[in-house]
Amino acid sequence: MSIEPVQPAYAWGMRVVALDDLVNDGSYPDRAADACLVEAGTVGEIVNVGRVVDTGEPVYLVEFDGRQVIGCTEDEIAPAPAGLLPVHEEEAAR
Repeated sequence: MSIEPVQPAYAWGMRVVALDDLVNDGSYPDRAADACLVEAGTVGEIVNVGRVVDTGEPVYLVEFDGRQVIGCTEDEIAPAPAGLLPVHEEEAAR
């Protein structure tokens, strides 16, 4: 049985925003379980797009704040509004 891959809605290099707080699901063993990794509204950039093997659904590796890469599903992110900069770029622009 072959799973048809779902076409990704977002592209590599696209700026996105976290729709909700993103919490540790165990992927970060050095952080507490359920610790908030990224707060809702944080801007990031998609650095890679992969797929869930069992379902064919896209998984986006998103770099937030220029330091932390988190795997996200389409329901956890949305395109960032034009002109919205990540925090580290806002500080550099000052």
